[in-house]
Amino acid sequence: MAVGVPDGAIKVYGEASREYPMGSLAKLVWLRLEGAEWASAGVEYKCTGTSGANTCWLKKGHGRVDLEKALQQSCNLAFLEWARLSAEEWKKYLGEGVGRLRIEEGFNPFLGNRLPPGDTVPPITPDWVGDGELLRSSPEAMLKWLLDPAQELLLVRCQRYLGVTVRKDEVWWLKSGTAPVVGEPGVTSAWVAGGNGKMVAVIHLPRGRGRVEGVERFLKVLGLK
Repeated sequence: MAVGVPDGAIKVYGEASREYPMGSLAKLVWLRLEGAEWASAGVEYKCTGTSGANTCWLKKGHGRVDLEKALQQSCNLAFLEWARLSAEEWKKYLGEGVGRLRIEEGFNPFLGNRLPPGDTVPPITPDWVGDGELLRSSPEAMLKWLLDPAQELLLVRCQRYLGVTVRKDEVWWLKSGTAPVVGEPGVTSAWVAGGNGKMVAVIHLPRGRGRVEGVERFLKVLGLK
């Protein structure tokens, strides 16, 4: 777990510097990269649980979702559809080279050397919304990214879309997610990131843990439950 405050002070606990697939925390990167455009366009999507060869984590689907609901319910198919549309617009209006630069700059902290070289926009597969091993982070690295002054508007959007009332009527934003475990097919781990305007924290629970358990652990460790 990693906990920090806006002035830059960070405390880490356990294996907070160890890197793992980041799961649905990838949706926060898309919110940072395209959230303003998607919100102004009023994006919507009807999730039925499947779209071609792709599936959502909720087999029955989430129904019709807008950006706020898709983020709250972590709808993979909605984010995948919107991300693909954005990539097509980058290629059409900015060109392949600039479009690739845009996605590289947005996701660079989470790509390592796993993106194949080239000068075209890579295909937007489920990996790009956290359903795979392409995007990785550690609790400490994710926290530092969230605390970067460049993410100020992202944190405002998180508070707006993901805010929930916890102990003593305190409002925290919480984004949870489930991620695969590298080298162990079928095994998952859980992520939770959250903040209250004064503090931001990121927790990762290792193999076999789900997103519900992740939120429970997050709230308990921070004394919010």
